[in-house]
Amino acid sequence: MTVESAIDLARGAAMLTLLVGAPVLITGVVVGLVISMLQAVTQVQEQTLSFVPKIIAMVVALMLALPWIISVMLDYTSNLIYDIPAMLFS
Repeated sequence: MTVESAIDLARGAAMLTLLVGAPVLITGVVVGLVISMLQAVTQVQEQTLSFVPKIIAMVVALMLALPWIISVMLDYTSNLIYDIPAMLFS
């Protein structure tokens, strides 16, 4: 395995991590922003008001995105396992 192939593997893993985590993280950011704006408008500063809806929305987003996440992870893993002989002998 060369240095370039190791860097490519690390880059691919980092990009896959960002891709797989994006739906849940984006949902958390959007819901948090909406709740923060509602708290600013109504001047209600209750801490649990921001966390509970955000957690619920992120769990729902994870449940909806889970089939796609599993598919992407399985494709990446199978391609990685398939390419092991090429990596060892290059």
